[in-house]
Amino acid sequence: MPAKRALAKVDHVGRAAMPGVLAALMALSTDAILVVDGVGRILSANPQLVSLSGLDANELVGTPVSDILVDPSHPRAQDAPAPVLPLVADGSLVSLSLRLAGGGAAIVGARADRVSGGGETYVIVMRPADSALAAEREHDRLLDELSLANRRLSGTLKIVLDTIDSQDVETLFSEVIEQMCDTLEASGALLFLADDTGYRLRARSHSLEGKRVPKFMTYGEGLETVVSRSGGAMRLRLLPPSERSLRGGALTSRELMDEDTGARCRIPARQTPPFSSFICVPMWFSERVIAIIELGWTEVHPTRRDDARLLDTVAQYLSVEFAAAISTMRAQRAQELDAVATRIHAMLEGFDAPTDENLQSFSRALTEELNVQIVRIHASGLSEGSRVSLPGVGEVELPYSIDDLVRGRVDADIAVVAASKGSRLARWLEEQGFMGSAVLIDLGMLVGKRWAALLMRAPDKEPIDDAEFDLLRRIAIDVRQEVEAGERRNKDTRIAQALQSGMKSELQEVEGITAHALYSSATAAALVGGDFYDLIRLPNRRACVILGDVSGKGVEAASVSAAVRTALGAYAWEGQPPARMVRLLNDFLLGFSRLETFATLFVGVADLKHGTLTYCSAGHPPALLLRAETGEMETLDEQSGVVGAFRGMTYHDGHVSLSEGDRILLYTDGATEARNPSGAFFGEQGLRDAVMEEAAGDFDDMLDRLLERIDVFTERSLDDDVAMVVLRFDQLGGSRQRKA
Repeated sequence: MPAKRALAKVDHVGRAAMPGVLAALMALSTDAILVVDGVGRILSANPQLVSLSGLDANELVGTPVSDILVDPSHPRAQDAPAPVLPLVADGSLVSLSLRLAGGGAAIVGARADRVSGGGETYVIVMRPADSALAAEREHDRLLDELSLANRRLSGTLKIVLDTIDSQDVETLFSEVIEQMCDTLEASGALLFLADDTGYRLRARSHSLEGKRVPKFMTYGEGLETVVSRSGGAMRLRLLPPSERSLRGGALTSRELMDEDTGARCRIPARQTPPFSSFICVPMWFSERVIAIIELGWTEVHPTRRDDARLLDTVAQYLSVEFAAAISTMRAQRAQELDAVATRIHAMLEGFDAPTDENLQSFSRALTEELNVQIVRIHASGLSEGSRVSLPGVGEVELPYSIDDLVRGRVDADIAVVAASKGSRLARWLEEQGFMGSAVLIDLGMLVGKRWAALLMRAPDKEPIDDAEFDLLRRIAIDVRQEVEAGERRNKDTRIAQALQSGMKSELQEVEGITAHALYSSATAAALVGGDFYDLIRLPNRRACVILGDVSGKGVEAASVSAAVRTALGAYAWEGQPPARMVRLLNDFLLGFSRLETFATLFVGVADLKHGTLTYCSAGHPPALLLRAETGEMETLDEQSGVVGAFRGMTYHDGHVSLSEGDRILLYTDGATEARNPSGAFFGEQGLRDAVMEEAAGDFDDMLDRLLERIDVFTERSLDDDVAMVVLRFDQLGGSRQRKA
């Protein structure tokens, strides 16, 4: 059985190769050959038949064979129908009259036979009966071949000479395809260059100006794949669409036939070249195709295998020149996009908020620079559907939330997502009738709104490429940073105006929390210092607790701590999460304070309704959490860097659940770094031990007892200020009533 399958496979391969074999035999034979279909129409003629008759190949294809060959021994009556064939297809030799282009006829000896296959096809082989005429025809044929070879050689040499050390990329591309057209007497030529997503049209011959030609070929989609796999130049013919395809309405694909093998393939209709016959040449460099040249004829044309080989040779020579030209072109493109980025960035200076006026001005500039159309997405929420006004369609609902479309793509608080082939966004746009390229830009929440837009480029334009995509991402980051900077400038102004009211640390009364604080200065002269604390009552049964330590002592440190405390209070009222509050504070201090100071902070936001605490500990000693139910102690260990020292610091939120009766102790490092006369530190373990021992006593005096233990340890000689805050969570959950 395996042997039978192998034989069947070989037989199948043999049958598939037969069209190519027949084409090769017709080209190699010295006899004149016609291929005729079952109704007597000429399908193909070899160069010898063209030379013998003088008739143009385009005139022969589709012509009834009875108009070309006649049996002089059996004249046909005037009204009698023409026979399908002028001779019997049994291989017998007969004399026929062959019509000549210049008038008259030549007597030829002809044989005919049927070709095995799926359809009804015949081959007619003939040669002149008059040997003198045959010799003359052969002489003319050889002269034509020599003349053609001379033209090919001359054209090839001109291509080589014209492209040596070419400095002008555009001139190089245009001259190459124009010279190729002249050399092979083609109707026109197209040049496509490879980039990150496919092949873009880079040049066309002058004969094709104003005509509709494909502008882009996506990798893996059609013609470019066929040509790349072939490894060399291909002689192709565009086949007419079938009746079934025409009845189906708009053509979505077209069929090509390989002239060498007879194999057929389909390509997307938008890739259809403006030719009936053409040679497609891949240009290889460093084991990849960097360019594709299509050289073709508008009418069906008998392409030559030698011409394909010639173009392969020329492409091999040009590949080095083209690779250098492409590198130069990409460098120029990068410079152009950098210039665009500079102009856009200059326009964004002072872009305090994404107002309608600002956005319209920005959209006009971006549209002009990148030849795109900007469509705002009006989001009704973070997860609900949104409305989009698509060009040529009107306002439609986007069936996906912005969050779904950008999930996993958010970086630096923005997302730039290409509507790549097969993606949900691309499929939805295609359903709306838009077949071009698009990019979704999401700037996130700015000034209380979700700002997102689609950047769209029409299908008859080059798709948005990777370089432009990177540019859009840079612009999106610039927009968000400028808006945030504007917001910070406005907030910082308000904060600076309120600094005078922030000099005194205090704990506000918060229903559901019992809180106590303590501050002890290291020196009598330092009536105020860098340690500070606050408890701020917020809406919706929330509260913000703050404890910080600014480097230094005295009035200067206290003024900075007041600014920090006031700023954090403002951020808390804005509803910012702790890590975000600390990051904003870091930027504020670096831009506001002329002092070389930094701070450590603990910022926590307690949600009494849900029993949670979200916190950010920025270089601060870890807070201690005493569980009411178990009596156990936990440390809040999520740590981030200090504030006000370096730009670009990263801060993280920690999360912990709360139960009624739980207590949290916050302290500055003055408590743990307190030394006894021998130099030993009180330390974190010493503080934990003291807390565990004092936790059983009266809660209201807990901090006084802890400070007394530190004073005893240091013999009342502190090296640094000590600040402590303790909170007890008495009422959690939805009820506001104290439990009995």
